Amino acid sequence: MPVKLEDRPIEQVREETVDKLIVNYSRAIISAEAFERRLDEAMATDIHQELVDLVADLPLEADTSYDDKKERSFTPNYAASGESDDDKLISILGSNVREGQWLVPKKIIVVDVLGSAKIDFTDAVFQHQHIEVNVTNVLGSLEIFIPENVNVTTRMFNIIGSSENHAPSMAGRQAPQITITGWSLLGSVEVSVKRTMKEKLVAFANSMREAFGMEKR
Repeated sequence: MPVKLEDRPIEQVREETVDKLIVNYSRAIISAEAFERRLDEAMATDIHQELVDLVADLPLEADTSYDDKKERSFTPNYAASGESDDDKLISILGSNVREGQWLVPKKIIVVDVLGSAKIDFTDAVFQHQHIEVNVTNVLGSLEIFIPENVNVTTRMFNIIGSSENHAPSMAGRQAPQITITGWSLLGSVEVSVKRTMKEKLVAFANSMREAFGMEKR
């Protein structure tokens, strides 16, 4: 006997609803406007029946091919650990950036003096599960972008400075864990998510639609 709908974990029901929305949108069964409207409703509600009703009229279900594509898109990129155990990002009266598909070492040392620095983990390839970012920031500005499937904690000491962490830490236990330590004097350190989960889901859905040769309608 199946488990009652209202007794199932709400996030599991939500994920199934979103998957079904993406599959049917990718095959042009619903329009882009309808997809985004229903996606907003699916992410806003915590009522099981409302989630089920959102996709009750859609015929296609997610299959193993879809699951594989989704896993590749939403799972952090891992690579075998190489020789890069640490790296330095130095910005003195200038700027320095790490972004794109770069290899993340076990420890990143950031020195930012009267400059600006940016570390973008969005498309990075992780070699370790636990990563430390050690910051020395004097009158500088450091931006750190974290994907939603990575956990992050901050342990900064601020001297007339600021450090803000806007990134949620709700990824699974096997997800990478980034710990930001160090100190900031008259500087700023900001941690945030570059793309929201909705933006990532919409981008993934559009890539699926393009793969099937469908145009937005």
